[in-house]
Amino acid sequence: MLAARRTLVLGAAAALAGCGFAPRREPELQFRSIALQGFAPDSALAAELKRQLARTPVQLLADANRAEVVLEARDDSRKRSVVASTSVGQVREWQLQLKLDYLLRTPAGEVLLPRSELAMTREMNYTESAALAKEQEEAQLFRSMQADAVAQVMRRLSAVRLPR
Repeated sequence: MLAARRTLVLGAAAALAGCGFAPRREPELQFRSIALQGFAPDSALAAELKRQLARTPVQLLADANRAEVVLEARDDSRKRSVVASTSVGQVREWQLQLKLDYLLRTPAGEVLLPRSELAMTREMNYTESAALAKEQEEAQLFRSMQADAVAQVMRRLSAVRLPR
């Protein structure tokens, strides 16, 4: 019985390896240091980006003039707007929006990644009777959008090649 299980596990591993499946790896960045500029001091998106950069060998610097590249945020915002309401004005559905408008440049101003905009939207049903649960759901949706945005930025950063 144990030998059959072992054979099954090894067979499944071999099948996955043969089809090209590989676990997702951290993006490999081609620069040694980066600075973040333009983010609000309490930006959750910047905090997540710093966490992801800390998992790489790239050094995060506060001084943009000493960094090899500068990720400059032009707009880092979250917004919640009413999509549907009842005839008496009670909110029934919210639209959550996360927006990041950024570019990547050298300290000298040479643009490495042109201005790009990431805009994500989620819709959420809302009921007054479950306000606390809906508040937690909203926070979770924003965290999910934020993680997706940071993953996209990291993939784009991995494609950057510095001029030599």
